[in-house]
Amino acid sequence: QVQLVESGGGLVQAGGSLRLSCAASGRTFSNYAMGWFRQAPGKERDFVATISWSRNTHYADSIKGRFTISRDNAKNTVYLQMNSLKPEDTAVYYCALARLAYATWPPVEYDYWGQGTQVTVSS
Repeated sequence: QVQLVESGGGLVQAGGSLRLSCAASGRTFSNYAMGWFRQAPGKERDFVATISWSRNTHYADSIKGRFTISRDNAKNTVYLQMNSLKPEDTAVYYCALARLAYATWPPVEYDYWGQGTQVTVSS
C-alpha cells in the first residue's frame, strides 16, 4: 500500500522560507516522478512543481525562481524548498506520486496523494 506523508508546513511571515518534506512508502520510489500541488480555500488544486526519476524539474510560473523541488531516493523523500514566500502562497500543499517516470502538471498524471500540510504566509 502506497503512503505519502507530508510535513514541514506552518505559519511564516512574508519573505520567509519553509521546507516541505514528503516521505513515500509502498512503491519503488526512484522509478517515478513526484509532484507538489497546492489548494487555497475556495480554489482548485493547482500544480506547483514536479521532478522526474532522473531529476528533471518543471515549475509553475507563479513560483518559478522562489521554490525548488528535489528528491532523495535513498530516503524515499521529496522536498519543496520555498523561499521569498508571499501571502498568496497560503494553501494546503500536497505531494503526489506519478504513474510514470515523467510527469507534468495535470493531476490525472498522479495516482497517489498525501493528506496535505498547511502553509500560511502572513503579510
